Amino acid sequence: MRYELAIGLRYLRAKRKEAFVSWITAISTLGLIIGVMTLNIVLAVYTGFEEDLRDRILSFNPHLIVLSFSGTIGDPDGLRERIEKVADVTAAAPFIFGQAMLAAGPRVTGVVVRGTGPDSERVVTIESHLVGKVSALAGLHHVDASSKDGGPGDLPGLIVGKGVAAQLKAEVGSVVNVISPAATTTAVGLVPKVKRFVIVGLFNSGMSEYDSSLVYMDLHQAQDFFNLGSSVTGIEVRTNDMFHSKEVAVEMTKALGFPYRVRDWMDINHNLFSALQIGKTVYFIVLLLIVMVAAFNIISALIMVVMEKRKDIAILKSMGATRASIRRIFVSKGMIIGGVGTVVGSGAALIICLLLQRYHFIELPPDVYGMETLQVRIYPQYFLVVAAAAMLISLLATLYPSRQAARLSPVDVIRYE
Repeated sequence: MRYELAIGLRYLRAKRKEAFVSWITAISTLGLIIGVMTLNIVLAVYTGFEEDLRDRILSFNPHLIVLSFSGTIGDPDGLRERIEKVADVTAAAPFIFGQAMLAAGPRVTGVVVRGTGPDSERVVTIESHLVGKVSALAGLHHVDASSKDGGPGDLPGLIVGKGVAAQLKAEVGSVVNVISPAATTTAVGLVPKVKRFVIVGLFNSGMSEYDSSLVYMDLHQAQDFFNLGSSVTGIEVRTNDMFHSKEVAVEMTKALGFPYRVRDWMDINHNLFSALQIGKTVYFIVLLLIVMVAAFNIISALIMVVMEKRKDIAILKSMGATRASIRRIFVSKGMIIGGVGTVVGSGAALIICLLLQRYHFIELPPDVYGMETLQVRIYPQYFLVVAAAAMLISLLATLYPSRQAARLSPVDVIRYE
C-alpha cells in the first residue's frame, strides 16, 4: 500500500478533538449514499414504467404497418407474400381501420373499428389483456328471443374495450348496433348503415385511449360493413426484433416501392416515447444534483482536514514529500468517501428494487397509471453509469482541497505554529 493511501485512510479516523471533522465526513458519505440510491431506484422505476407502457402498446399494435398512398390495398394476399420475403419478417396479416358508432338502447358512443383476421394473432398479442378469445370473432353467435335489440338471430361477434362497454353499460353477450357514418342510398333517400353484433369479449389495456374507443371486428365482416369488397386498409407486420424495426422498414420500402409506405411502431408513437425519454433524462439530471450536494460536503470535509493537518503536511514536505504526493493523500481520502457512498448506495438501491419486484408493496390506482404496482426493471448498465457519475463528481470535489494542501509552504507553517 502506498503511503499516500495509508495516510488518507488514517485521516478518516479523526482524533477526539477533531470529532467535528469526522462528523462532516460521515454526513458527506451518507449524502452520497442517499443520492446514489435514489438515482438508481428512480431510473429502475421509470424504466419499468416505460417498458410496461411499450409492451402494452405493442400488444395492440404491430411492429410495422404497410399502407398505400391510394387509400386501400386491393390485393392483400399478394402484397403479404411480398412482405414475408423481406428479411427479419416473422408474420404479416391484413387489417382494416374504420370509424363507426356503437349503440346499445339509448346509449351511443363513437369508436374506431379494427378489422382483424385469424393471422393477426401471430402479429399482435391482445390475448393477455382480453376476457374471451380473438377466435370468437369468426363465425356467428346465436342470440335468443330475450334480446332487447331486435329479437333472436345469429349475429357476428365484436370485442370491445372496457371503457366502451362502460359507456354503453354492456357486457359479454350484449347485443349492440354498429352504425356507419357513411350513409347508403335507398329508395327513401340516404340512410346510415346499421348492423347488429353481439359482444364476445372485453379487453383492458390500461390505456384509456384504447379502452374507450377501440373495438375489434372480424376482417370479412369489416370488409362487408365498410363496403370494401376484398380490399383492406393495410398490412400489419411483426419482426424478429422490435428495436430493429426501423431498419426492416427501410428495406421493406425499397422492396415494395411506390405506392406503398411503411411505418414502424417508434415512428407512430414518436411523441409519446420522446416525451418519456426526455423525462428520464430530466430525472437523471435533477437527481444527480443530490450527488453534487454530497460532493460539496466532501469539499468542506477535505478543506477542514487540510486546516487541521497543516503541521502534518509541513512535516511530510520537510521529509521530502512532493506536491503530487500531498495531492494524492487528500484525493485518496475523497475517493474513499466517494467509493464507500457509491458502493453502499448502489447496494441499497439493488436490495430495494429487488424487494419492489418481489413483494409489490407499493400499490397504484390502475385507472390512473394502468398498472396496480410499481414496475421495476434492473439493468446493470444503469447502475454502472450512476456509479461512474458519482465517482467522477467525487474526484472533481477533491481537486481544490488537494491543490490547496499541496501549495502549503512548510516554512510558513513551522514559523507561525
